[in-house]
Amino acid sequence: MQVMLFLIAKSCLRNFQVLNQLFKISIGTIFYFMVIVNFVGAQQPGLKQKDGVYSPHAERTFPTQVYWGDTHLHTALSMDAGAMGTLRSPEDAYRFGRGEQIVSSSGTPAKLSEPLDFIVLADHSDAMGTVAEIINGNPDFGVDPKVRRWQEMIAAGGDSLLAAAVEIVGAFGASEGLPDILLDRDFARRTWERYTLTADQFYEPGRFTTLIGFEWTSMPNWNNLHRVVIYRDGSDYARKTLPALVANGMDPEDLWDWMGTYEAQTGGDVLAIPHNGNMSEGFMFATERFDGSEMTREYAEARARWEPLYETTQFKGDSETHPLLSPNDEFADYETWDDGNFYYDGAKVETLPGDYARSGLKRGLNMHAHLGINPFKFGLIGSTDSHTGLATAEEDNFFGKFVYGEPHAHRWGPWTETAKRAGWEWAASGLAAVWAEENTREAIFDAMERREVYGTTGPRIVLRFFGGWNFASDDVDRGPLAEIGYAKGVPMGSDLPPRSQNSSPRFLVSAFKDPDSGNLDRIQIVKGWIDSNATLFERVYDVAWSGDRTPDDAGKLTPVGNTVDVPSATWKNTIGEPHLTALWTDPDFDAEQPAFYYARIIEIPTPRWTAYDANRFNVEMPPEVPMVTQERAYGSPIWYTPSDYFKEKQR
Repeated sequence: MQVMLFLIAKSCLRNFQVLNQLFKISIGTIFYFMVIVNFVGAQQPGLKQKDGVYSPHAERTFPTQVYWGDTHLHTALSMDAGAMGTLRSPEDAYRFGRGEQIVSSSGTPAKLSEPLDFIVLADHSDAMGTVAEIINGNPDFGVDPKVRRWQEMIAAGGDSLLAAAVEIVGAFGASEGLPDILLDRDFARRTWERYTLTADQFYEPGRFTTLIGFEWTSMPNWNNLHRVVIYRDGSDYARKTLPALVANGMDPEDLWDWMGTYEAQTGGDVLAIPHNGNMSEGFMFATERFDGSEMTREYAEARARWEPLYETTQFKGDSETHPLLSPNDEFADYETWDDGNFYYDGAKVETLPGDYARSGLKRGLNMHAHLGINPFKFGLIGSTDSHTGLATAEEDNFFGKFVYGEPHAHRWGPWTETAKRAGWEWAASGLAAVWAEENTREAIFDAMERREVYGTTGPRIVLRFFGGWNFASDDVDRGPLAEIGYAKGVPMGSDLPPRSQNSSPRFLVSAFKDPDSGNLDRIQIVKGWIDSNATLFERVYDVAWSGDRTPDDAGKLTPVGNTVDVPSATWKNTIGEPHLTALWTDPDFDAEQPAFYYARIIEIPTPRWTAYDANRFNVEMPPEVPMVTQERAYGSPIWYTPSDYFKEKQR
């Protein structure tokens, strides 16, 4: 039996750590892994063989491996992380990401259940590394009275430390009241050189990829317009110029100008990923430019060029959609933050459409009609935005946003009397999944640029999503799904090819559970479209589900059930399925209406991180604290545009 297990495991898994775990799981899960092997690449009789090629793996032109990573991680070099007490360095963050055990800033041993494949350190570019100098009492920095006051506030701890951190972040985010000493270019150049060289030092092509990056932290009036900038290049290119600074302009167009200049001067390649639109007060997907002027085609072209992705889920809540925007979506109210912006003064209903991914995608359809370019044509990913140097998105291994949120008995409550958010409201989310040819900087970056990516709230759900016109009814049962998907259609993140005859688009979707997480409840396809009157619509379709449930007259399924035992923070995989797949044809397709489609995978209920804390620290949570979650994955969209749409619009 062990020989059989070894052979199966060897074909499925990439490292001995996971292999050891495999020997502890059930025969049913072994079978599930065998299906994955078929899913990701075995040759299927009936598919045309390449001339002169016997091996089905030779001359393959599509990605067969999904790689897992975090594109948004902060260390002690970030001003707010450092002010909040983070001690972990870039070296620590890389070691942790590749699977090593380290000690957190609060002194707790920490380790991932499984290493990441890639990581992006995204420390704030403005004043990178300076807060550590402030805390350490650097006399060159302390000559400025404002910096000296910050040093004293941080040293006092408690509410004073929090006030200092808020003041520091606000000063940099709004580019107001910045002491000149913190913008010293010589200091910035030395810091950036060490930062990029450290990324090169930990880069192991094929095993662990360190993409160089930084966060551009524009925050006008405390509205979140942050972007993570990622380089395709190594330090030899990246350190030829300093990162973009908010101090040099808060308008995203200023960032895009910097990106264009970088590429022109160095021959390198960069992209930007906006995040946390749920705290942008409607500005993330606004229908006007930053200065309030009318949207232009040039703006739309620039945004589409530089921002191919959107970080849809992370520690500061989920930004897929909002229950007020999607009232018919029973899964819309997931880790919702109704804060409006960083003032935490409450979201305004009229600004919500500019805050969330789904409404942003819908607005993009309308702008496409008027401008000829869709500025909001983005793929969906998740990442953590952790400020501890620890990329932890697992519910049972959650180390919080800041050091005060690292594991201890009372982290679920307010950290200080002035804190606007209780600890329990932070979400243990998310991860970026990338379908790439290999685990290298170039391959992962290129997959991001073509949007062949998806995001999850933490579990490593394996998702494939293809769209086309010619999928056959039996394609869903044939393998390998990827071979069929690429041969007959396009992957997530793409545009459907020109329409064939009078057909409706068909979508091939498959999802496998994370072996360490809950079974799958259902696969859904989310559709957004625009009619001839420029009215925007959306609908969520259940296309595959577990059990023998039947949709009601309104097309809704009954809940999958709940096996979570909250006191013990455990659950049973006696409901749901390890694998779901479907071939779905849009029943409401109108060939004259532009549309987008993306897959959403919903897990069965499992314990939230708060349930693990209650069990481990023997604490009783207040009734308002959620103890159960339904993790999910968000696939990047596939777009449909009528071939004569713009001609008709111009008549």
